[in-house]
Amino acid sequence: MNYQIFPSAEVASKAIALEIRTLIGRRAAQGRMAVLGLATGKSPVFVYRELVRMHREEGLSFANVVSFNLDEYVGLDPFHARSYRTFMHEHLFDHIDILPGNIHIPAGDLPLAETRSHCAAYEAAIEGAGGIDLQILGIGRTGHIGFNEPGAGRGSRTSVVHLDEITRADAADDFGGFGNVPSQAITMGCGTILEARKIVLMAWGSKKAEIVARAFQGPVSDEIPASYLQEHDNVAIYLDAPAAADLAPPDALAGKTACFTGLR
Repeated sequence: MNYQIFPSAEVASKAIALEIRTLIGRRAAQGRMAVLGLATGKSPVFVYRELVRMHREEGLSFANVVSFNLDEYVGLDPFHARSYRTFMHEHLFDHIDILPGNIHIPAGDLPLAETRSHCAAYEAAIEGAGGIDLQILGIGRTGHIGFNEPGAGRGSRTSVVHLDEITRADAADDFGGFGNVPSQAITMGCGTILEARKIVLMAWGSKKAEIVARAFQGPVSDEIPASYLQEHDNVAIYLDAPAAADLAPPDALAGKTACFTGLR
């Protein structure tokens, strides 16, 4: 695995945004759409800020971009202040020239009886777009990617899941208390995520150090779904120095493949 360690989340986020810009430009030159898998939460905020800057100041166009978001809370109106639809529009979509019809976000406000067919349609839309070129991920303290909590199978697909109490506790401040945090979400499955041609995972801060080390230098296990990324052949882990603090040095990895590019 390729670990890239930066002095700050802001610097690392600019590098991720540059990778996205390069993909968009390459696909545009090929006359093709760039298919992005996008994440929400605190981790990608600086990435989206830099992409917006590139659009405004450098003319980066998103006209050839198709996006698929990882997840959405169940039970929230799409225009709820804490919905991931609202998040994406506030931080990215409202500030760039992506075509509205090319934006895909799971619908969390459907009756539960309709969610199975909605999830199947979401999978079909990803396949119809040609698959995800670049999937952006964060990692939760439970080791979740998307909202795939401990116990999620490697081959899981887009579905409704129950959120771990740790995950809900981490979101409590945003919702004004633990009791207001939804208990379910729709998420791309681990199998869906792992089909992306490239995956970039970002983690910032000392609170992520332990789970980063367990996920990427410990055994592959459904108890830490992010550990499945060890089995993908094109993953880059972008970290700031505090998030990388618990990683063993390359010569101590006991046969695990890793590349450390160090602080930049």
